[in-house]
Amino acid sequence: MPVKADAAGLLAGFLLDAVLGDPRRFHPVAGFGTAAGALEKKVYAPDRRSGAVFTAVAVGGPALLGLAGAAATRRRPVARAALVAATTWTVLGGRTLRRESRIMAGHLDHGDLPAARGRLNHLCGRDPSTLDSAELARATVESVAENTSDAVVAPLIWGGLLGLPGLLAYRAANTLDAMVGHRSARYARFGTPSARLDDLLNLAPARLTGLLTIAVSPIAGGRPKETLRVWKRDRNDHPSPNAGQCESAMAGALGVRLGGRNVYFGRSEVRPFLGDGPRPSAVHLRRAARVSGAVGAVAAVLAAGIAWARS
Repeated sequence: MPVKADAAGLLAGFLLDAVLGDPRRFHPVAGFGTAAGALEKKVYAPDRRSGAVFTAVAVGGPALLGLAGAAATRRRPVARAALVAATTWTVLGGRTLRRESRIMAGHLDHGDLPAARGRLNHLCGRDPSTLDSAELARATVESVAENTSDAVVAPLIWGGLLGLPGLLAYRAANTLDAMVGHRSARYARFGTPSARLDDLLNLAPARLTGLLTIAVSPIAGGRPKETLRVWKRDRNDHPSPNAGQCESAMAGALGVRLGGRNVYFGRSEVRPFLGDGPRPSAVHLRRAARVSGAVGAVAAVLAAGIAWARS
């Protein structure tokens, strides 16, 4: 019964996110970020050992909280389903991701580059100050593709596999990667354990996201056969072990070319080109949002099926 309640809770939580989006106040993930920031101040040192301690405590705490919640509701399937639904809702970001993509499309449609540049930080950490409409659209498509895995597929799959501990531990690890896993002088060594853990937890979900994107590509006017070709050819060209799986499939589904020079605050990176065709435009942002929504819906059903199979 508890495992079946997990399945029902995952589906209910996915629907809550699809209808309501992120909680507008007192978001638990934001609260976790604040707590993790305080922990970082206490344990920080510019070495990997300190980073490993930080990662273990910051991820282990939510995992233990999930285990406690699962134990407390073991004989209360209704309470278990409600708790899993609430947790799933708070760790997903699908509706917000799709909304940001459509908002960016609206700004680009109206030629409002200042508004579009000001909106980009809702999606990624690139420096938007010199980006034109094509580069803003590219950054948005790449962010939607990668975050469909990070913020939708991965938490659902880990929730299906491990229930409450899986949902909370995955979201904690992914949040830490965003906080300390990036390349900078401060986090070059301290952030490595968080970044590697996030890479590990996303290995399977990222590849599943690529496959699901191929399957649903007709919703964006793409062809599964062509999307598969691009995915197989380009997915391993990306420096990230996971992002290329999602971005190459999205490029194939939309019929666009992604990649190029990415400028962040204080550094820049040159990424290989993924896909064929023109650079993205506003119309592709709306199609990317549709693909992301379809991938998330299929992933929710798969996650519920995994949870049910555990019984």
